[in-house]
Amino acid sequence: MKRVTGIGGIFFHARDPAALRAWYQRHLGIDVQPWGGAAFMAADDPAGTTIWSVSAAGGDGFKPSTAPFMINYRVADLAALLHALREEGCEVLERTDDSEYGKFGWVMDPEGNKVELWEPPAA
Repeated sequence: MKRVTGIGGIFFHARDPAALRAWYQRHLGIDVQPWGGAAFMAADDPAGTTIWSVSAAGGDGFKPSTAPFMINYRVADLAALLHALREEGCEVLERTDDSEYGKFGWVMDPEGNKVELWEPPAA
């Protein structure tokens, strides 16, 4: 079974999101959009887009992790991967999400970081 096929997104919290976004835009040339992030498009694969986003610290999106970041990994078959991770003794969070953006599930790594797994919608 194919597991991770790429990075779907990198999300992190900041004390001052506007200032941090401005720093990344000025010094690293990231094309920050009004919604608070940027999309890095893969020229040869529309599903290969990677989202980069900075949001205000203190939200619930990364809980139960206390880390100020979360990485989203693209996966080929979310249900099969979550099943395999449970069988392997990993801490898989019960909640999943199925939306127009695809299917999402979460697992905690051994350091307590929340990892987001994303199966993009069918083309």
